[in-house]
Amino acid sequence: MAEAKDFKSPASVELSKDASVDEKQVSEIIGPIEIGDGIIIEDGLRRGLLGRHVSLISLASVIGASCFYGFGYALYLSGPLGALLGFGIVGFIIWALMQSIGEVTTMFPIAGGFIEHATRFVDPAFSFSMAWLYYLMWSVFLGSEWNGAILILQFWVPESKMPMYGWVLVFWVFFMIITTLGVVVYGEIEYYMGWFKIISLAVCFFISILVDAGAFGNGYIGFKYWGHPTGPILNGINGFGQVFVLASAYYVGTEIISLAAGETKDPRRSIPRGVNTVVYRILFVYMGLIFFQGLICPSDSPLLINASSTVASSPFTIGFTQAGWKSSGHFINALIVVAFISAVNGCIYVQSRALYSLALTGRAPRCFAITSKKGVPYVSILTSCCWGFLALMNLGITAGQVFAYITSVGGSAAYLAWAGIIFTHLRVRSGLEKQGIHPDTYPFKSFGSIWIYRFNLFLTVFILFIQGFVSFENPFDWRLFISSYIMIPTAIILFVGYKWYHKTRWVRLDEMDFSDRLVKIEEPEGKKLGFFANIIDKLRN
Repeated sequence: MAEAKDFKSPASVELSKDASVDEKQVSEIIGPIEIGDGIIIEDGLRRGLLGRHVSLISLASVIGASCFYGFGYALYLSGPLGALLGFGIVGFIIWALMQSIGEVTTMFPIAGGFIEHATRFVDPAFSFSMAWLYYLMWSVFLGSEWNGAILILQFWVPESKMPMYGWVLVFWVFFMIITTLGVVVYGEIEYYMGWFKIISLAVCFFISILVDAGAFGNGYIGFKYWGHPTGPILNGINGFGQVFVLASAYYVGTEIISLAAGETKDPRRSIPRGVNTVVYRILFVYMGLIFFQGLICPSDSPLLINASSTVASSPFTIGFTQAGWKSSGHFINALIVVAFISAVNGCIYVQSRALYSLALTGRAPRCFAITSKKGVPYVSILTSCCWGFLALMNLGITAGQVFAYITSVGGSAAYLAWAGIIFTHLRVRSGLEKQGIHPDTYPFKSFGSIWIYRFNLFLTVFILFIQGFVSFENPFDWRLFISSYIMIPTAIILFVGYKWYHKTRWVRLDEMDFSDRLVKIEEPEGKKLGFFANIIDKLRN
């Protein structure tokens, strides 16, 4: 077996900033190159994301506009406790998923991330199916974000003054511009907007505590809305099951760190730091949002988003307004607009990099692999922006129905993608063991026993199959059934079709190529870890 090598290959060269060279052509000939300031070109893309970018991308990039109002749908479906439990269970899935991603991605930080890992270690047909499913998932979520933003912006500008299609055109032009400015600009936007969103959430949580304590003169609330008039759990198992789909739609995007690895300067250090922030994201962002919104907002409020909604309010707006802060809608909507810009920026980034990876490997038209001299895959970006026009579905049905159907389609696709990522990790681990590569050499080792990740695969597949069971109730809801399960046959058709046409075969464990893996960096002598770091390090190994 060839000796494991570091990320920067011997063929790498350093160029001055004003060097007159086609970076993409040089990268294709000699591999990764440095162009000054630590920026690296590889596979036509720039490794321009810093450690601070990766950490904030993992923590806050997909805290979108719908996190402020869409969580109200979870309250509407299952009540405050039901929503909290549903998001908690999916939170465990995501934590374990990120451990899987961290182990494989840190070892192989390549363009295309987990998509290309599946090609290399499972089966090209498996990767093809997962990649296109993942791309379609983000495409429908882009339409959902635009649709949700229109719902909120109509609070300020009614449809009589700005038609829905007008907002869609504005979004289309705006995001085509900012998403083609390059990965460094993307990283900076996500970094500063990420901090803004985190601070905004902290402010909303603090105000919620004041509201709950009666500081606005509305009287003490406590856990009143967990009891009267609806109770802590609504709609029994039906509502609880639907929360799983909604939760997947909000947790999805955490795995973006794997795709970003192809444009990260020091993946061996940056990726593990980003992976470890997911715990804070689960506890602070998702569990925090559900808890505080359920604390101050009654789950039977008619202003919460649901399938019949034509306009919707954030649970924060509802709770703050009931407490006496009549202008709170303006404050929350301003936060939502910033979150919307950041989330859509991240959504298009993921879409375009997934499509770019497909084109680079011949699984999509080659034109989508075209990049500018600055490493921007602008053809993939501009194509991905067009999926936002799905928001125009709200011209035929209510915006609430659009939200519900897109959430079901995207949520089921998310579970399929996660199952594929976890399965790839299990295959890689089996291959490493088969070839006698010791876990001590892994640059990042997933926490605990491998059985955690086997159980996580089972749990993900189980939820995938039960999340749409409410459609079977009398009367049978065929629209919900289709939106809940359409992605399963789609994935199978993509896999079987590609495998039949290209005659691909399963990669055997002893055939897996680990020669270019990154290895663990030993701590310098005399450098001591802190008390808690020592405990974590021992548990990991």
